[in-house]
Amino acid sequence: MNVLLCSINALKRLYDISAVEVGQHFYWQIGSFQVHAQVLITSWVVIAILLVSAIIAVRNPQTIPNDGQNFFEYVLEFIRDVSKTQIGEEYGPWVPFIGTIFLFIFVSNWSGALFPWKIIQLPHGELAAPTNDINTTVALALLTSVAYFYAGLSKKGLSYFSKYIQPTPILLPINILEDFTKPLSLSFRLFGNILADELVVVVLVSLVPLVVPIPVMFLGLFTSGIQALIFATLAAAYIGESMEGHH
Repeated sequence: MNVLLCSINALKRLYDISAVEVGQHFYWQIGSFQVHAQVLITSWVVIAILLVSAIIAVRNPQTIPNDGQNFFEYVLEFIRDVSKTQIGEEYGPWVPFIGTIFLFIFVSNWSGALFPWKIIQLPHGELAAPTNDINTTVALALLTSVAYFYAGLSKKGLSYFSKYIQPTPILLPINILEDFTKPLSLSFRLFGNILADELVVVVLVSLVPLVVPIPVMFLGLFTSGIQALIFATLAAAYIGESMEGHH
């Protein structure tokens, strides 16, 4: 009987850890602004991981790289390939931006899947991946939109806006609407995929034994990486499109 009660309590704790709190947030008041504290906390953790990784990568580079240096060089080469494929020969200045977007989303998604954030109790809401908050995905999409316009204006000046009346001025409203829907699409695609992945795991944990949701959680790690790649690839494609000046 005691063994049964212990098993039930253990399963209840695992269920509590996997639960998702919807619509609740832990707020900080910064001046006249109210911010989501749990998003700031987890974002700082992700940024710290990236900074520490960058310091380790450049601390002692070797002519003949070791295993750790090989890994960081592979990641850099991968980001450069994505940037070059989508932007073209002028990809160089955009590698840091595309790399930052990709690595932040990738580490954020994996931190949400691997870190037991829900063990840390907050007065309201819960800790989760930064990309699990739509404000984060909107901010990333707006950054991409700013980079998109900056790339076009820096390349062509004010003549960049002539693309809105090509091939005919009749398409002006549609061309303007297209530029506004790009960040919206990026934001909701990333947010929706992350939220859907978490909800699937929660539903499976509540309906079936843990042996079934665990493989799904590992599959979530793979899809999290794909989502980061898709966001970074689309961001690079939009920048390349603005520099080329055609759709």
